[in-house]
Amino acid sequence: MVKKAPAAIEVICGSMFCGKTEELIRRLRRAIIAKNKVQVFKPIIDDRYIIERVHSHAGIEIDAIPLAEITDLYKYLDPETSVVGIDEAQFFGKEIVNIVDDLANQGIRVILAGLDMDFRGEPFGMMPVLMAKAEKVDKLYAICMVCGEPATRTQRIINGEPANYNDPVIIVGASEMYEARCKKHHIVPGK
Repeated sequence: MVKKAPAAIEVICGSMFCGKTEELIRRLRRAIIAKNKVQVFKPIIDDRYIIERVHSHAGIEIDAIPLAEITDLYKYLDPETSVVGIDEAQFFGKEIVNIVDDLANQGIRVILAGLDMDFRGEPFGMMPVLMAKAEKVDKLYAICMVCGEPATRTQRIINGEPANYNDPVIIVGASEMYEARCKKHHIVPGK
C-alpha cells in the first residue's frame, strides 16, 4: 500500500559542502521507509557524478531523473508519486516556482535542495522565492576553510585565486574549484 505524504514545500539551502544533498537524500529515504512513492529530479547540467543519480560530496546517492528544463518533470511524474525531491534547484528557471506550487496543490510533498547564494554572495536563481513559499526552510552551514567557523558562503577559486565578480555565475564543479567560507573570509574581487 502506498501512503500519501502531507503536501508541503520544504527547502534545504546553504553553501556548498554544508550537507544539503545529504539531508535531501535522508528525507527521501525516510519517505520511502514510510511507504511513500518517491521520485527525484535534478538538472542535467549537474554532471559531476553519475547523471542518473543525485550524489552528495560524502558519497551518499539516490536514483534521479535528469531534466533539461524543469517543465520536463511532468513527462516523468508517476501518478502514484506522493513525494518529489529536486536537487540543485537553483539551476532551474523561474518555471520551478509554479511547478512546485502545482505539485503541492496536488497533494505532493516537494523537497528541494539548492544553493541560496551564488559565488558572489548574492541570491541564487529562484531560491529566494522558493524559500518564501515553503512551509519549511532549513539553512545548513559548512565549515569555513580559512578559520573553521560556520560558513554561509561559497568561494569560487580559479588558479588559486578568488573568482572575479564578473565571471560566469554558473560553473559546475566541486572541491577543485569551490570552498566553503564565512562572511569574513569570502572574497569577491570586482564587487
